Amino acid sequence: MNKFTRRQFLKSSLISAATLNVLPAFAAENQAASPGGRVVGANGDIRYAVVGFNDRGRAHLSGMAEVEGTRLVALCDVDSKVLKREMQKCDDKGQKVEGYSDIRKLLENKDIDVVTFATPNHWHALGAIWAIQAGKDVYLEKPVCHNVWEGRKIVEAARKYGKIVQTGTQSRSSHAIAEGIAWVHEGNIGKILRARGLCYKRRASIGKVDGPQPIPPEIDYDLWCGPAPKEPLMRKKLHYDWHWVWPTGNGDLGNQGIHEMDVARWCLGVKELSSRVLSVGGRLGYEDDGNTPNTLIVYHDYKPAPLVYEVRGLPAADGSGEMDKLHGASIGIIAECEGGMMVIPDYKSARVLDKDGKEIKKFQGASSHFANFVKAVRSRKTSDLHADILEGHLSSSLCHTANISYRLGKNRSPEEIRNAIKDNKDLSEMLGRMEEHLAANKVDLKKTPTKLGVTLTMDPKAETFLNNSDANQFLTREYRKPFVVPENV
Repeated sequence: MNKFTRRQFLKSSLISAATLNVLPAFAAENQAASPGGRVVGANGDIRYAVVGFNDRGRAHLSGMAEVEGTRLVALCDVDSKVLKREMQKCDDKGQKVEGYSDIRKLLENKDIDVVTFATPNHWHALGAIWAIQAGKDVYLEKPVCHNVWEGRKIVEAARKYGKIVQTGTQSRSSHAIAEGIAWVHEGNIGKILRARGLCYKRRASIGKVDGPQPIPPEIDYDLWCGPAPKEPLMRKKLHYDWHWVWPTGNGDLGNQGIHEMDVARWCLGVKELSSRVLSVGGRLGYEDDGNTPNTLIVYHDYKPAPLVYEVRGLPAADGSGEMDKLHGASIGIIAECEGGMMVIPDYKSARVLDKDGKEIKKFQGASSHFANFVKAVRSRKTSDLHADILEGHLSSSLCHTANISYRLGKNRSPEEIRNAIKDNKDLSEMLGRMEEHLAANKVDLKKTPTKLGVTLTMDPKAETFLNNSDANQFLTREYRKPFVVPENV
């Protein structure tokens, strides 16, 4: 990573201020009314646009369409083939929509009240901030930011311009999870000892290329890269596999893991970043063009109970089509308490077990996260949101700080790692099970050493690391002009 000095940091802020001068003059729009002067939610349909719909964005299209009183008016994607496909679907239904490849042009459209974003991670913050400045309310996919600093900037923009910004962590609209957490918080099975998140999700190799790959002609690669460096494509697929390289993605911790990280933090009832974090893991089982870990254990040192997390991208065993499970869950959350545990295996259910593993309570049901967002857009009350942008920023940033610990780490032998964490019973327990999992996948840790991350201490209020300039550089990035996240939103 290039070093990012404070001088460069301030310079980037000046650049971003200048950038706004060449963009549509929407930054001054800060009222509840839309750019066209219409009071959002007062009467009529909520007019929305969807940005990015090759994958998760398709769920935005269907989810918003199911909410009464909404109307799709615009689509935006830098892939002309994807854009044409979705425009044709709208045309076939007699639905008139505008199509855009450049988000800046879309944001000039005064007939748009709401923008939903399902772009790659590196575009989330800038797209959201520009939309907020343009007077739009925003539904933003997770993680809401590519790094900690820009997540805080979205929160600041939302508050400054009075906009409704929902994070796409749909578990927050689960009656089952909300009721289950409230029941546990009442002390029904004793104090919480730890909140554990699981992301056991198969991730196969993305392959390895021997040189730069051609950019598909239908893609505007400059716009696709946006804030990230415009570098040669060094993987087989541009789409989706961006998750597994640092300039654009955050690994599975920031992809799937953000959902469980968010619910685990909710279980603990904490509203700030952890004061200390340590990660251990690696990209193990194959060599490919990805550089984010497919195997990771994380310890967030909250008091009185920690948040621990596990990522496994390899199957239960070599050649298996199954994934590991812990207390019946592969992707989920386990709130371990004095008198038992609550297992949340999906976003629609929660099971409470006593110390003997007997089910004593069950919660079920979830509602539309998009409907909750639209309700808040109409009421103009941030308090109506189930997943306000602040919640999204905090949970996303827990993923980022854990990744920073990993990225600053060094490869160490199994013995060195065991010795380094021997005083931490939670990490030691996770490491032991992780080693068993890797052995089942025929990964020899003596030949393929795991990375021992750096223990990082943070000031949760300032959201900066203490006495570690290398770690603090990872809190932000150098932005590529003119796609610069502004310091003064």
